[in-house]
Amino acid sequence: MNLPDIRDADIAGKTVLLRADLNVVLRGGVADATRIVRCAETIAALVERDARVVVIAHLGHPKGIANPVLSIAPIARLLSVELGREVQFVGDCIGAVAERTTRSLPDGAVAVLENLRFHAGEEHNDRTFALMLSVNGDIYVNDAPACSVRRHASIDAIVPLMPAFAGPQLSAAVADLDQAEALRLPGVAALLSKTKVLETN
Repeated sequence: MNLPDIRDADIAGKTVLLRADLNVVLRGGVADATRIVRCAETIAALVERDARVVVIAHLGHPKGIANPVLSIAPIARLLSVELGREVQFVGDCIGAVAERTTRSLPDGAVAVLENLRFHAGEEHNDRTFALMLSVNGDIYVNDAPACSVRRHASIDAIVPLMPAFAGPQLSAAVADLDQAEALRLPGVAALLSKTKVLETN
């Protein structure tokens, strides 16, 4: 598997749009913080390389309707604690507020956008929704292996729209699979398809 790896890319001074897996159970606190810890490790590595980081993720199944119970705001606070630095939460993942925030982030800043699934376009793999997401970063990184089984906008449709790479978690997960298994994952297939297009141009 020759996945394009973000660890090989020049990201200094750029905004990385990081697709993370932060789908954790929040009732009464987080029983298993593994996903938050791993996401924090990826963010820290990106920030150390002078990138700005914008995290996109989903939580639960709001079915395209904004539901405050499924807001990612509490996860942004937990990420801030884990990172030991400020993490800015943005109340939507697309639109004017999100764009204004992501375009004005200082170097080394971290922001978390609201639940992707508050918009039906995410689960419908809608290209227009993916376009609206893509303006929030210069480089896309998929570091969500568990989410890569889905053909959703933030996993699939966004990949052709901007420079796209695998994060360390996705790369590690793919290394444990044979080629046939890996290609069955839409997130992996999308990244590999883009690599082949670049290689032939």
